[in-house]
Amino acid sequence: MTFKKLTIVFVPDGTSGTRQFSLPKVVLYALIVCLLGGGAYFGWICQDYLGLRAKMPRFAQLEKEDEFQKKQVLHLAERINNMTKRVGELEAVDHRLRAMVNMETSEDNGPSNGVGGPDPVLRDPRQAAEKSFRTLVRKMHSSLDNLNDEIAYGKREKAELEKFLEEQKTLLASTPSIWPTKGWMSSGFGYRTSPFTGQREFHKGIDISARLNAPIIAPANGIVRFVGWDHGYGKSIIISHGHGIKTRYGHLQKALVKKGQYVKRGDTIALVGSTGRSTGSHLHYEVHVNGMAVNPLRYILN
Repeated sequence: MTFKKLTIVFVPDGTSGTRQFSLPKVVLYALIVCLLGGGAYFGWICQDYLGLRAKMPRFAQLEKEDEFQKKQVLHLAERINNMTKRVGELEAVDHRLRAMVNMETSEDNGPSNGVGGPDPVLRDPRQAAEKSFRTLVRKMHSSLDNLNDEIAYGKREKAELEKFLEEQKTLLASTPSIWPTKGWMSSGFGYRTSPFTGQREFHKGIDISARLNAPIIAPANGIVRFVGWDHGYGKSIIISHGHGIKTRYGHLQKALVKKGQYVKRGDTIALVGSTGRSTGSHLHYEVHVNGMAVNPLRYILN
């Protein structure tokens, strides 16, 4: 098989002879195809370069944004670290408060991880960031989840402590802890010889000798349950203080409160008298807990 040839003649200036070359047409076509392909490839490179060059400002901006975001992540990691430490400190204070009021702690019911400090990765976030920002971000999310659990747990703990303290405050306000009148104790709680019969009898309260019409005050908050005549007690008052505590006041000259009335510690409720079975002006004062008479001196602080 023979290929058609193409003859190329070079005619130089001057007297030199002409030169000619014969090339197969297929070679010429191949050269043309290579030139066209090379030109197209060069054009594509130029276009791609121009496109990249046009995008360079955007790449620079994205690089700045990426650096800014990294700084923000580091700052956030440090804040999470500080918040975790503060939550741990607050929980320690909470446990001390609960211990001070003899309130049981619910450590065993708390989050499984507890507040043991920040994740080791977050203790030095900048060093962690050099290794892997992805790891740092994952640890941050985990720490935030733990913080949410700890905050919710802390709220429950604070609510329980607040409820307990409120109950203790109410109990304290309802405990008859002051003297109901000024005077001197003429007869104590317990067995004594009756001034009327000479027989041994159990005295359910204390007798406080005082001048006639001396004021009698409520030793604790409560509600008046009885006002009237009560056999040997004469004119008397009974106050319910809640928590199973009641107080009785006997031999009154005059009652200054009514049944169902709410009184606070220090309110004047009656005047000292000598009504009923009495040898002189004095206040017979009793304290009952869950229906049993107890020594009032156990509750009087001063």
